[in-house]
Amino acid sequence: MELDVLIDLLQTGDQEVVQKALLEFNKEYAQCFFFKEEERERRKRMGELLIDFLGRDLQPCSQLASLQAVRILSRDKHALAPFASRRSMRALAQLAGIGGAGGRGPGKVPDGEVASEALKCLCNTVYNSEAAQAAAGEMGLIHGLAGRLKVVDGGGGGDGDAAAAAAAVGGRDASFYALRLMFLLTALLVEARGQLARELRGVALLTDTLEAALGLRWLDAYEVAPDRPPLRRDQTDRVMEVLKILFNITFDASRRQVDEEDAALYRHLAAILRHCLLIDSDSKERTQEFHGHTVNLLVNLPLMCLDVLLTPKVEPGSVEYMGMNMDTVEILLDFMDKRLDRGLKLRESLTPVLNLLTESSRYHRETRKFLRTRVLPPLRDVKNRPEVGEALRNKLVRLMTHVNTDVKHCAAEFLFVLCKENVSRFVKYTGYGNAAGLLAARGLLGGGRGDGKYSEEEDTDTEEYKEAKPNINPVTGRVEEKLPNPMEGMTDEQKEYEAMKLVSMFDKLSREQIIQPMGVGCDGKLTPLDETMQQMAEQISLHSDSDMELD
Repeated sequence: MELDVLIDLLQTGDQEVVQKALLEFNKEYAQCFFFKEEERERRKRMGELLIDFLGRDLQPCSQLASLQAVRILSRDKHALAPFASRRSMRALAQLAGIGGAGGRGPGKVPDGEVASEALKCLCNTVYNSEAAQAAAGEMGLIHGLAGRLKVVDGGGGGDGDAAAAAAAVGGRDASFYALRLMFLLTALLVEARGQLARELRGVALLTDTLEAALGLRWLDAYEVAPDRPPLRRDQTDRVMEVLKILFNITFDASRRQVDEEDAALYRHLAAILRHCLLIDSDSKERTQEFHGHTVNLLVNLPLMCLDVLLTPKVEPGSVEYMGMNMDTVEILLDFMDKRLDRGLKLRESLTPVLNLLTESSRYHRETRKFLRTRVLPPLRDVKNRPEVGEALRNKLVRLMTHVNTDVKHCAAEFLFVLCKENVSRFVKYTGYGNAAGLLAARGLLGGGRGDGKYSEEEDTDTEEYKEAKPNINPVTGRVEEKLPNPMEGMTDEQKEYEAMKLVSMFDKLSREQIIQPMGVGCDGKLTPLDETMQQMAEQISLHSDSDMELD
């Protein structure tokens, strides 16, 4: 179908003729994602005419064919102007059922397939066009989407009730694309995030939506029934969109003081997320993705509200520790292990779960002690370097020298917290060479412990470790054979010559600024050697002055 012919038909043809031509165009360009540059102006003209055509009193089949053509054209980032104006966005929002007065209500209920196509068009346009994003914000499109959610999931019933309601307002596909559009708006527009979170009480609204999509049955205020059938693919898609939106609007929740009402809401959400971690999707890959979004959201929740992860009763087959149900922590540990083995995009895939386990260990003593039994069991292997091996400790120690700063910091911080922020214990499990980066950043190179408040230390050294301890190299963290003394047999003159040669080499490297000699300052942090000497001189001077005053 030639664009010029279609443009002429849109200007002069009747509804039936245009519909037939559009169906032919849609079939021909269905898989088209790359467009010819020389046809850009004609595509823009066609887009303008399609919006005008949609303004007529059309049958649903003609609306559907027109919207499918708009969706195809909206893939071209350089020809979005006809769809990004407020007029066009308002027309698409009306067809999607989210364009009530000013975008602040569900509006007229459209045909299901028409609503789905209109929402797809809005998703494409908002994602690719800043002008469309601005128009969506001015129209208050987030209010229309929230109103639509209240209609579909407001009853808070089971999955069957939600599905029936969804069918009444555009079908499952329309519900999914409404959530996708809400995710895009909250990801791209700061004001949309604020409106949904505060004005529209988005956390409560989306928690109800999540509960309805999962079809939960509650045993207690914060305990979901243990029946856990795998999620269907469409169900997983919908749940993941809700999790992503919740992540966008709760990104600062862990840093805010929450009142009792908000704390109860976040605990309720945490209980649902616990259930999410314990269920599977239709494949291993999808389950990992689903659990990844769950972990990302858990990181945002206030730590005080994560106690519900441990409170469910210990059932037969549950992982128990200190009388607590550790199923969730065990799942998180297994999730982290799988991400470690994949080794792909560690900053995005691994740091959220590491941060979650680290902060949970700081806040919940039982979690920390359980994780320590899994990650840092009593040390018996003293012949291999800490980074050598396939145990969790070995994998995490390897990350402590990772090229990505965030990854190595998160791994080191996790192990440091499991060691109760005790430097000697941390060095014992990781080796001084691996630990030096975190210790330097925290000003603990001289020893001591961090600021965390932990219970009294207990002796956990194994007999193997106690026996080998005098021969362990603290830098490498393993027993090493003593190397022969390279100066054995040298005269004093030869030793002095080699020493001066070494000093001369370091001096040359320093003067040419190839290296900068560093020392441990009075604050325990690495500083240039001349500054370190100055600090020491000042300390000596202060002590001398105080002695003179006493005299």
